[in-house]
Amino acid sequence: MVRVSVPPSAHRCVSSVLVAGLLGMGLTLLATGAARADLRICNMTTSRIGVALGYRDGRGWLTEGWWNLGVRDCETLVSGPLAARYYYIHAVDYDRGGEWSGKSLMCTREKEFTIRGVEDCLARGFDRTGFFEVDTGQQKSWTIQLTEQNQQRE
Repeated sequence: MVRVSVPPSAHRCVSSVLVAGLLGMGLTLLATGAARADLRICNMTTSRIGVALGYRDGRGWLTEGWWNLGVRDCETLVSGPLAARYYYIHAVDYDRGGEWSGKSLMCTREKEFTIRGVEDCLARGFDRTGFFEVDTGQQKSWTIQLTEQNQQRE
């Protein structure tokens, strides 16, 4: 919300200034696409972290990784309006150890990956890793913040 403080002597100019300002802001929003919808993750820690993502698409389960985030850095994991309600995250602290994990088991590997399916991870040559669930409540945009307080130490 933008607040404008106007002295009494300038009231007659306010409407034209506000209309011009709103028109300019509207054109700027159209040009920049400021109303983007994404799934973003932010590293609010003092360490570098790696993030893996799991979700269901039209063809079943998919896991992807790794996004590397610096200290106080954010990254877009899914661009555009979110198609799923639930997403799953696993993250590791590169500098101090520890992780953010959960009970939903999915396939990962140490290097960059895109893996279709969550069954038979070990038999297929992948690691079996716990992810925590993120319920976006069917919002079209969502940001996850990883902090030291919600991290599990190894």
